[in-house]
Amino acid sequence: MSKSAGLLDYLNPELLKTTLELARLFQDAGGNLLMVGGSVRDLIWREYPKELDFEARGLSVEEIKSLLSPHFKCDEVGKAFGVLKIKGQPIEIALPRTEIKTGSGHKGFSIDVDPNLPFEEAVLRRDFTINALGLNPLTDELFDPCRGRQDIADRILSHVGPAFKEDPLRVLRGMQFIARFQLTPKPSTIDICQSMDMENLAPERIYEEWKKLILKGVNLTEGLNFLQDTGWVKYFPELLALIGCDQEPEWHPEGDVWVHTLHCMDAFAQERVGDDWEDLVVGLAVLCHDLGKPLTTKIGKDGRIRSPMHEAKGEEPTRSFLSRLTTQVDLHEQVVPLVRRHLSPRTFYKDQAGDGAIRRLANKVKRIDRLVRVAAADIAGRPPRKDEFPEGPWLLQRAEELKVKDSAPQPIILGRHLIEHGLRPGPAFGPILKQCFEAQLDGAFQNRTEGVRFLKTVLEIGN
Repeated sequence: MSKSAGLLDYLNPELLKTTLELARLFQDAGGNLLMVGGSVRDLIWREYPKELDFEARGLSVEEIKSLLSPHFKCDEVGKAFGVLKIKGQPIEIALPRTEIKTGSGHKGFSIDVDPNLPFEEAVLRRDFTINALGLNPLTDELFDPCRGRQDIADRILSHVGPAFKEDPLRVLRGMQFIARFQLTPKPSTIDICQSMDMENLAPERIYEEWKKLILKGVNLTEGLNFLQDTGWVKYFPELLALIGCDQEPEWHPEGDVWVHTLHCMDAFAQERVGDDWEDLVVGLAVLCHDLGKPLTTKIGKDGRIRSPMHEAKGEEPTRSFLSRLTTQVDLHEQVVPLVRRHLSPRTFYKDQAGDGAIRRLANKVKRIDRLVRVAAADIAGRPPRKDEFPEGPWLLQRAEELKVKDSAPQPIILGRHLIEHGLRPGPAFGPILKQCFEAQLDGAFQNRTEGVRFLKTVLEIGN
C-alpha cells in the first residue's frame, strides 16, 4: 500500500465529485469503497477513464441500495454477482466475490458474494496485474498486491495467477491490451495462454475484444503476434492460413501474407477517422483483404508468385471469419464488398475509368472513401517499399464530383413514379426500375425531371 501521487486529479470534475461523495457515504455507514481495475490503470497512465469501477466492502447489497437510494438511482445489473450501476453515471459498484470453476465457458462458475473478502484475496481472481489495483479515494492510498504499478511502468503484460486460465476470454483481452497499451507479454503469460482453449466462448464476447483491438489498438502487429505466439490464431483458421503464404518478393519484400496484413493493420491504425462504425468496417476489411490469397497463390513456370482473382475468392473466408465474431448482417455486407474490390482504385486509375464505372463501383462498395482507405493501407503495408498512391486522391476527387464519395448512388426513379404514369405494381416494375437505374449510373440523367423524361421514353418504347 502506498500513496497514489494525486491520481484522482486526472478525473474530470463531475466524476471526481461523485467519487468522493460515494466514498464518504460508504465510510460514514461503516463500509469501504475502492476504485479498482482498469479505472485505476488508466489514471496511472494519465488517461481519463470513461467508466469507473468500484468495489464495496463491509455492507451487503441491500444495505448499499438503502444507503444510496436517497442520493442516487441504481440498477441492480448483476443480482447473482452483487453489481449495482448508478443511473446517469458511468459508474458500477460491485461486491467482492469468490468464484469456483464448475464447467466450461464464461458461465461455468459457482459464485459467492462476500462483502468482507479482503482486497488482497479478491484481486487474485483478476486477469492481469495492470488491472489488479485498488485506490482509496479518501486517503489517496494505492493497493497493489501484485506489483501492477511496476508492470504499468515497464509496459509488461503479466497474468495475476493460476485462476487466470479459468476464463479463456482473457487471452483475447491480452491481445487487445498489448495492441492498445504497447505491452510486452511475460513468457509465463504466453505459456499459460498456450495451455488454454477457447471452450464455448460466445461470439459476442469474442467480437468485443476484436472491436477494441481494431478501434483502440496502437500497435496492432504486436497484438496479432500475441495471437500467433499463444497458438490462438488456430481458432481463426482464415488468419492462420495467411502464415507462410508466400508473395512475390518484388511486390512484397516484407514477407508472407500474414506479415503483410500486420503492416497493413498498423497503417490503418495511423489513419483512423474517429467514427467507430467507419473505422470498424474499414479495419475489418483491411484485416480480411487478402484472405483469398491462400486459396489462389501459385508459382508460375517463370518462378514468380501470383494470386489471381484473390479479391473475389476472399469473400468466402471473410464471411467465415466475420461469422466467428458477430451475426451483424449489416457489418458483413459492408466489409465484404471492400475485400472483393480492394484493387479497384489502382485498376480504375490505370484505365482512367469513366463516370459510369465509378458510380457502379460506389454502388457495390457503398462508400468510395472506405475503399480508398483500405487500398491505402494495402499499399503502405509493403516495407521497405514506399509506393506512391496517386489513385487514392484521384478516385476521391472523381467520386466527390459525382457525389458518390461517401454514399452509394440512390435511384432517382422509384416505383411511385411508375404508378404516376399509369402502371400498376407488379412483376414488370423490376425490369423498368433496373433499366432506369442503369441509365442513371451511365449518366443519362442526374435529377428527377430528367429521370421522368427518360422513364417516358422507356414506356413509349415498351408500348
